[in-house]
This record gives sequence, C-alpha cells and structure tokens, in this order.
Amino acid sequence: MNNQSVSQRLHDELGRLIAETEPGERLPSEPTLAKQLHVSRATLREAMRTFETQGLIRRKQGSGTYVSHPGSIFETGLEVLESIETLAERIGLPVRLDDYKLECRPADEKEAKALNLEPGSPLWVVSRAIRVEDRPVAYLIDILPEDVLSPDELDQNFTGSVLDFLLRRGTPELQTSRTEITADTASREVARSLGIQRNDVVLRFKAYLYASDGRVVDYSFSYFLPGYFRFLVVRRVG
Repeated sequence: MNNQSVSQRLHDELGRLIAETEPGERLPSEPTLAKQLHVSRATLREAMRTFETQGLIRRKQGSGTYVSHPGSIFETGLEVLESIETLAERIGLPVRLDDYKLECRPADEKEAKALNLEPGSPLWVVSRAIRVEDRPVAYLIDILPEDVLSPDELDQNFTGSVLDFLLRRGTPELQTSRTEITADTASREVARSLGIQRNDVVLRFKAYLYASDGRVVDYSFSYFLPGYFRFLVVRRVG
C-alpha cells in the first residue's frame, strides 16, 4: 500500500471514529489508537492535526484528546466587511475577548510600507483571541498609526473589534478594505493563542483598511480555525 493510500485510509477511519464519538468524550490514548489503526504514533499525530484545525477534536495537555464537533459555524459572504462580533450577534452566538494586548512600538519596514510611514514611526498594535463555546477560534492583530488610536478611549469602549470601534467613533471615515486570503501555517504566537500545534494550517486574512482620503489606517492579520468559519463569495458569470 502506497503512502497516499495509507494516509487516505487513516483519514477515513479516524474521521469515522470521531463522527461516532459524542462531543465531550475522550478518544483512546495515542498508543492505543495507533495500534488500533495500524500506524505509527507520528503518523497518527499528523493526521489528528488536520481534524484539530477543523474544530472536530481538541487535545488537552496531560489529559488526552476529546471530540468537540463545532456547535456553531460562522458563515458569511465576503462582499461586505464585518467583524466577528457583528456576525456572532446576527446568529445569536456568544463570543468573548481573550488574551488581549495593546502595545506601542516602532514600525518595522513591512509595517511602515503598508501604512505609508517612515520605518521606526510609532504604532499601536492590538492583539487578541476570540472565543466561542469556551474555545479560541480566531486570533486577530491590528496595526495602526499612533495618531489613529487613543489607547484610553480603546480601553473604555473596546469589545474585540477595531473595525467596530472605529465605526462607532466615526473618525476617520472608513471607505474600503483590501484583503488577501491564504492558507498559512500557525506561528508559535498564533498556535499558542488558538490552542493548536505550531505549523497547523489556519486561514489567514491580511487586510488594509482605507479611510475616505485614501490613507491606510489599519493593517491587520486575522487567523481563523477552518472548522469554525465558512466564507462565501457570490460571483457574476462573465
């Protein structure tokens, strides 16, 4: 049996086992499961990472692997820019802010280029995780020029979305957003915040938020667990 056949068989059998297990229940231990599925522990662990990033299982250090079928999925089109909070409110899904950090630091070359600033210019960096059903499902980083953000004001009114904060404030007047969507591997920082393994696959949105005067006022990175998000695009037949 070739490697592709082994991988497909393992994926199918593991998927069937997860589907037949009730959410919250623990799967057999890795040694037991590897023996049961006739694969090495390393091969099993690699396959399990795929199901983990889909939100179907969750590994807890020192406790084991638990089935956690997502109870709710964010499904949205990409034609209109909206925050996770807005999407969650629409479907009646409670979300909460976690791992929130606000820091001021100098812009590196990439950040300065994205925001049309001189390298070393002061920036505000807002990072946080968004939790659903007691699980982090998104990790968000917003990078803004110093004059766009008031940290005192943010601390008083911030609920998790920089977009919503700026819209409520009304200045600067926001116009459009340009977003690049890719599949990416989780860095150490992203993996820690999302509770996954480093190099697991996540959806990454890199976005430039433009004010009405054409200035980029927010350069952001959003990392989503694929199993909890479904993004749709309506396309006109050309």
